[in-house]
Amino acid sequence: MINRRKFLATVGTIAAGAAIPNPLKAAIHASGEKLKVVLIGTGVRGNGFWGKRLVDEYNDILEFVGLVDHNESRLKYAATFIGVGKNCGLYTNFEDMIAEQSPDLIMVTTTDATHHIYIIKSLASGVDVLTEKPMTTDEDKCQDILDAERKYKRKVIVTFNYRWSPYNTKIKEMLMNKTIGDVVSVDFSWMLNTSHGASYFRRWHGQREHSGTLLVHKSTHHFDLINWWLDSDPAEVFAYGDLEFYGGRPEKKGVSCRSCDEKNSCKFYWDITKSKDDYERYVQHEHVDGYIRDNCLFRPEINIYDKMNVNIKYANNVFVNYMLTTYSPWEGWRVAFNGTKGRLEAFLDVPYLDANKLSQEELHAAEMNQQTDGDHEMKPIISHKLWEEQETVYVPYSHAGHGGGDTRLHNQIFVHPEKEDIYKHMAGVRDGAMSVLIGIAARKSIESGKPVRVAELTQLQPRAKRI
Repeated sequence: MINRRKFLATVGTIAAGAAIPNPLKAAIHASGEKLKVVLIGTGVRGNGFWGKRLVDEYNDILEFVGLVDHNESRLKYAATFIGVGKNCGLYTNFEDMIAEQSPDLIMVTTTDATHHIYIIKSLASGVDVLTEKPMTTDEDKCQDILDAERKYKRKVIVTFNYRWSPYNTKIKEMLMNKTIGDVVSVDFSWMLNTSHGASYFRRWHGQREHSGTLLVHKSTHHFDLINWWLDSDPAEVFAYGDLEFYGGRPEKKGVSCRSCDEKNSCKFYWDITKSKDDYERYVQHEHVDGYIRDNCLFRPEINIYDKMNVNIKYANNVFVNYMLTTYSPWEGWRVAFNGTKGRLEAFLDVPYLDANKLSQEELHAAEMNQQTDGDHEMKPIISHKLWEEQETVYVPYSHAGHGGGDTRLHNQIFVHPEKEDIYKHMAGVRDGAMSVLIGIAARKSIESGKPVRVAELTQLQPRAKRI
């Protein structure tokens, strides 16, 4: 019989994608104890995906013993919203929590630039840690996390939910099966619309000191997909980036949509008071820490890029061209793999190629919806063989929960971690590092005008074939 602590001691093999002998449910039912979890950071992602959804779906498996946030007002709101129960402690600092609780797992969902603080504190306290992407925002913090995992002999899981989408998994399977031979180059474009894309510039993400720029915060999702699909590490990066659409108006310093004198003429005007959830999650607590959720998109404090183009050379000599734009009229993505035997193309939500009828706002709302896996549609992946007819494979796809990935990620962690996974969806500290290092290298390349070698950023050396 194993108990929850013995189970969590094997979390390193979860992160490595290996099998674990007993499922968590069996361990809990055998020991009579639930997994004790702590959440640090009570923003929208923490409250919803790593908070309320866990209580709603896995209440027989785990219990929250602590919530941590520097904003005491928002902390109390989170406790009610998540439904943690009266036995869950509320803390404004990590040290008080760890002195009173003995958690089995700590989940970090704070602002990106502070992830390393709580990851390292958790590891030093002898607790395995699960962190939202990106793992961190610069190479020094990244190295500190790598050192801490090795020093304290605990493990980090990085939650790349896009890997878990059945559509993205099918791409992985086709590449593993050499459908187009060996991949030689990739073209990957991601478009954010003026609803979702603009939201990053309203929030703390619009300042690089908090997010590391969208090359780290947002693109780490996409860079991890490329690393995972290619089963190789990035070796060298060259990039261009600029801020030319958002930001740049000195008179908008400190202005929010609520206090703006251009409400009637600005197409980006957003009335946060019309959303009960946003009002209660943010507006009612802004007096404590000054965080304004409906900041002006054109305020001068914005110092990230709104258009980005990145060239990546992989250790296995695959060349990748990646583009991210943040003010497209539509939101979706396209990827094409060129191989020695043909070409593989995949795309989602491209209006002139897709039959979905959702509006741009509805698309994003569905992606963030954690309450259901949603209705399934059949989405194409097209392979073109040299000297042969093209073939189209249709894959079930749901817009909800990041393409159906969120539910599958949770189930693998909390329900059946013993399940064999030939695709190695689960990500550990090296995966987290290699994804952010592309964004960090791209940022450095933009600033210097020179290519940046990934091996020069941390002690990690890129591998042609991931282990």
